[in-house]
Amino acid sequence: MSASLPGSRDLPASRYDLSTYWGRVKHTADISDPRTLFTSSSGLEQAKSLITQYKQGKIESMTPELWSAKKIVDSTLHPDNGEPVFLPFRMSCFVFSNLIVTAGMLTPNLSTLGTVGWQIGNQSLNVAINTSNANKSTQLSTSKLIQSYFMAVGASCGVAIGLNSIVPRLKSLSPAARVTLGRLVPFAAVASAGVLNVFLMRSEEIRQGIDVFPSESEATRFKREAAEEPLQSLGKSKKAATLAVGETAVSRVLNATPIMVLPPLILVQLQRTAWLKARPRMVLPVNLGLILGTSLFALPLALAAFPQRQAVDAKTLEEEFWSKAGEDGKVEFNRGI
Repeated sequence: MSASLPGSRDLPASRYDLSTYWGRVKHTADISDPRTLFTSSSGLEQAKSLITQYKQGKIESMTPELWSAKKIVDSTLHPDNGEPVFLPFRMSCFVFSNLIVTAGMLTPNLSTLGTVGWQIGNQSLNVAINTSNANKSTQLSTSKLIQSYFMAVGASCGVAIGLNSIVPRLKSLSPAARVTLGRLVPFAAVASAGVLNVFLMRSEEIRQGIDVFPSESEATRFKREAAEEPLQSLGKSKKAATLAVGETAVSRVLNATPIMVLPPLILVQLQRTAWLKARPRMVLPVNLGLILGTSLFALPLALAAFPQRQAVDAKTLEEEFWSKAGEDGKVEFNRGI
């Protein structure tokens, strides 16, 4: 992200108003734009160079070219360490990385082995995305990462297999209702294990805390930049970490809900039509199309539920930060994605 590049002058956070939900939706749609995946190494270096020139005062104001460079940098680099996020685990690749495992989990009439296999695949992808995009001021040890991974896999497989065995026994429901409930089992497994996965993968943040920074007014920021002073951390807050991880878990459920609920319910109805009954081979491409279309719309709507750069009242955190707060008594931190 642009904040990690050298220079004491900060770029505008976004061309959109991040204090509003729809402003964050537009901003998130920018950083999750799949077209940024096609940026070459030289294109990324050029974008970084432009951003660095602005931050060092060599470019006076934001231009369309600078906004495009910021979009590339923000969608490619991690905001804490400035390193490129591995391509399959970037938010701009989330829809495509998630497409295959989601389609696998939503395949009608999966066997127990298939259910377990796709749940393992989904949780493996979740672990990779969570660790790649988490706040990097606190790292999770390899042993805890492995332990958390197996706990998340166990939870998702347990929920999926358990519900798959319960639904057929609900004799009081009509066959159509049982089919519909059966199609929603993957959502229950993904939602419950997804929340657990986020908390487990980022448990070290909650245990040790994450860096918080004073909020700045425009005048204070301008004065600091003129003195070429970087924004200094006030210390690590466990309460900020708990809030950051909790909001991230909620956003994952918000993202999974339409993707795991709408396609299977629509597919159930389509499979009752004469057209799809006569073309059983079209079930898979139709399923993929439904998942892809839903995912493209759902991702920015879910990620925008909470700001990535979160500002909170210092008095909601540990007492040590009360006297160190910035503008309006607030402090800021990177929530992670």
